[in-house]
Amino acid sequence: MKIEWKTCLRVGVSAFLLFLCIHYWDTFSNLVTLLVGAAGPLITGCAMAYVVNILMSFYERHYFPASKSPAAARSRRPVCLLCALLTVAGIVALLLWLVLPELAACIRLIVSEVPGALTAVANWLMQTELFADSQWLTDLLGDINWRETLSKVIDVLLSGIGGTVTLAANVFTSVFSAAVNVVLGLIFAVYLLAGRDRLRSQLERLSRQYLRPSWAGKLRYVLSTLNSCFHSYIVGQCTEAVILGVLCTIGMAIFGFPYAGMIGALVGAMALIPIAGAYVGGGVGFLLILTVSPLQAVLFVVYLIILQQLEGNLIYPRVVGGSIGLPGIWVLAAVTLGGGVAGITGMLIAVPLTAALYRMLKNDLHRREAA
Repeated sequence: MKIEWKTCLRVGVSAFLLFLCIHYWDTFSNLVTLLVGAAGPLITGCAMAYVVNILMSFYERHYFPASKSPAAARSRRPVCLLCALLTVAGIVALLLWLVLPELAACIRLIVSEVPGALTAVANWLMQTELFADSQWLTDLLGDINWRETLSKVIDVLLSGIGGTVTLAANVFTSVFSAAVNVVLGLIFAVYLLAGRDRLRSQLERLSRQYLRPSWAGKLRYVLSTLNSCFHSYIVGQCTEAVILGVLCTIGMAIFGFPYAGMIGALVGAMALIPIAGAYVGGGVGFLLILTVSPLQAVLFVVYLIILQQLEGNLIYPRVVGGSIGLPGIWVLAAVTLGGGVAGITGMLIAVPLTAALYRMLKNDLHRREAA
């Protein structure tokens, strides 16, 4: 067997790079972390561009599809891009409009009711047989003005200049950094979407020139599968979340539960996270309703469980189940592993990524069995 010098060179370079990565692993990992952090706005922009592209493609298919006018062709991309961005902005504004006012009202209610609740608990403790003879507890709890005490605690927290300034600086830095990343990501997303066709042509030219035909074909197959799974997952999850949020809001309004609009929007938004998302939103809704009526909070949990069973057995299989083609056990495994590795972001990415791997493995297995 004849071994060419290029093969030896590649093996040597690969072994040397592997040695450097192992020997200088801390430096290498810090460098990767730094690069990923620096590329945060670009990664955010790519994610935003992918989601907005789904809407933009939908608008492009319905923007004078049969017209051969040059004006329609020239205006199709900017008009559809603007419509997609306005649609996303409208959805975000609608969620904020539904959630923020009622959330503020709930916080005001909690602040006003907490002192009275603490006083009632203190009076109940003093009346129980267990603490009836505890004069020290009676003196301690009976003489406390909880509203005044709560005000003093808030004043002390606000008067801690050093800690407050540090906390405020950290919060401001985090919020400002996140806002800058979102703005830069949005600008990058707009550039990507505006030059989508040119970018696709450039990537195809690069793959033809620098990759073997077999490798280029495999790369296109992998990217096509990933795109199909992510596209189906995003569309299906958004549709299912809207249906669940609307049903939750309508049911809560019929049964007279408080905060129907806010909790319905929250449950629908959290339903974007597979399996556990709606229950997380339901837990927050339970705590909010609990401030108004404990009985209604319990009834809301019962209603949400029934709604989740109907949604999971009737709506989800028709809307999302067949779109990604991933069995339920693997969805649960993907959500668990993705959440453990990268939190909510990991949950959102793990399911379509696992679906793509599952589809490619299944296709390869069928091909091998048929050979």
